[in-house]
Amino acid sequence: MAIFSRKKPQDEAHALYVAIVAQARQPFLFKEFGVADSVDGRFDMISLHIFLVLRRLKTDTDRTADLAQCLFDTMFADMDRSLREMGAGDLGVGRRVKAMATAFYGRLSAYEKALQSNDQAELQDAIVRNIFRDDAKKSEVAGKISRYVLWLATALDECSIEDFLLGQLDFPETIPLQTFDGEG
Repeated sequence: MAIFSRKKPQDEAHALYVAIVAQARQPFLFKEFGVADSVDGRFDMISLHIFLVLRRLKTDTDRTADLAQCLFDTMFADMDRSLREMGAGDLGVGRRVKAMATAFYGRLSAYEKALQSNDQAELQDAIVRNIFRDDAKKSEVAGKISRYVLWLATALDECSIEDFLLGQLDFPETIPLQTFDGEG
C-alpha cells in the first residue's frame, strides 16, 4: 500500500451518477415539461442535472475536484457504453462521444452564465436553444424548466458537501410542479 496514494472516488461518483440519472428520467420532465423522450432528450436532462451537481461541487473544489472529475468520467463512460449497446460501431463511438462532450460543455457554459447572473430569462433562452433546438414555440415550457432549474439549484445548495463526498444524493422527494407554471 502506497502511503501517499489517494483512492479515486469512483464508487461515490457512480452512486451520484445513478441518483442523477434517476432524477433526470423523472416522467414529469417529459410529460409536463415537454422534453422529448428520446436519446437526445435524455442526454439533455442528464446533462442539465449533472451540471447542477457539478455546480454544487464547485463550491468546495479543494475537497471535491476528484469527485467532480470522476462524475464527469462516469457520465461519459456511460454514454460510450450506451452508444455501443445501441449498435454504434467502434469507429463512430469516439466521434459521437466527442460531439456529446462538446455539446455538454456548451450547455454547461450557457447554464452557468445564466445562473451566475441569476437571470431566469437567459436560462430560459439557453434551454430553448439547447433542449428544444431553437423551437421558439417551446418558450413556455422552457420557462417551466428554467424555474425548476433555479429551484433545484437552491435545493442542492442546501445539501451537505460531505454527503456528496460519500456518494449520497437525495433529490427532493416532492417536486412542487405547480410552482413552475407561473412567472418568476
